[in-house]
Amino acid sequence: MPIPVTRTFLPDIDQYQAYLKQIWQTAQLTNNGLLTRDLAAQIKTYLGVPHLELVANGTLALQLAIKAINLTGEIITTPYSYVATTNAILWEGCEPVFVDVDERTFCINPNLIEAAITEKTSAILATHVYGYPCDVDRIQAIADRYGLKVIYDAAHAFGVKLNGESLLMHGDCSTLSFHATKLFHTAEGGAVVCKNDEIARKVFLMGKFGHIGEDEYLDIGINAKMSELHAAMGLSVLPKVDEIIQARKQCSSWYDELLADTHLQRPIAVEGVEYNYAYYPVVFPSHELMLVVRDALQKQEIYPRRYFYPSLNTLPFLREDQRRSCPVSETLAMRVLCLPIFTGLSHERLKQIATLIACDNH
Repeated sequence: MPIPVTRTFLPDIDQYQAYLKQIWQTAQLTNNGLLTRDLAAQIKTYLGVPHLELVANGTLALQLAIKAINLTGEIITTPYSYVATTNAILWEGCEPVFVDVDERTFCINPNLIEAAITEKTSAILATHVYGYPCDVDRIQAIADRYGLKVIYDAAHAFGVKLNGESLLMHGDCSTLSFHATKLFHTAEGGAVVCKNDEIARKVFLMGKFGHIGEDEYLDIGINAKMSELHAAMGLSVLPKVDEIIQARKQCSSWYDELLADTHLQRPIAVEGVEYNYAYYPVVFPSHELMLVVRDALQKQEIYPRRYFYPSLNTLPFLREDQRRSCPVSETLAMRVLCLPIFTGLSHERLKQIATLIACDNH
């Protein structure tokens, strides 16, 4: 059987069908129904955050966060992330200003942020890459010094804690993705997390056309609502999240042992992190070696992913003046593979993956 980079966790079908029966009884499939409200409340409790607004996907979460805190002009951001991070900035009419990443953590390098700030800068939008935390304290200190807002793309950081507190509590907003490939998912979905009551209210309204009831039109808005069918999936998956994290932790531990004698680079977590083991990225010494290993794995129907590639400052649809040089991100993107990691991946299959890598990587 082929081994993908991840396999969607599917809950007990009877549990999911029990929620579907509730939907059939109410005949309400969307518009902030009972299951959607229940899921939001349960996730808030699980994560320990004050405000969480569910949306249809993680990209909409980014767009709503940008809109809700009225960002304009330039947004300092990372080149090492999924394309949705850059796309959301561009889609909302703002200018991405790329700052290179730290070669140890793969997250945005705070030492380089201040040099990129201009009178047009309104915010910093950074990614907790693979769920590993950015240097949140230094980023916040810079933002406070220059009067900037902070958004974290936390698509990979569900359940991650820093010094005993949810990582999502940092910044003005954090955004989550609940795509089927994530360790917690609703098939498609996402959320905006924030501490400020007013921002939370704006996200809520803007994701529902800015419209309440029949005749209250309070703000400009779009349709970002999560459906009851997706909420049902989330309610079925959420009780299993701790088990999912433990299974991924076991896979990660096996990889650590089996690849210990190779020359692969791994991101280094900051102190105080409780990680969620969402991904297992490895960086090869060269682009050529990465391609050799990837081809060897694919011949055995093992499919790692070049995640993230390309470095976002090189995207073909950017203007020339937006393509700032980011050498660390560019070389990481050319040498990285995320290895398969998911619930049910056996030690035997994982050993097969590690053996193929090790053979080509001494």
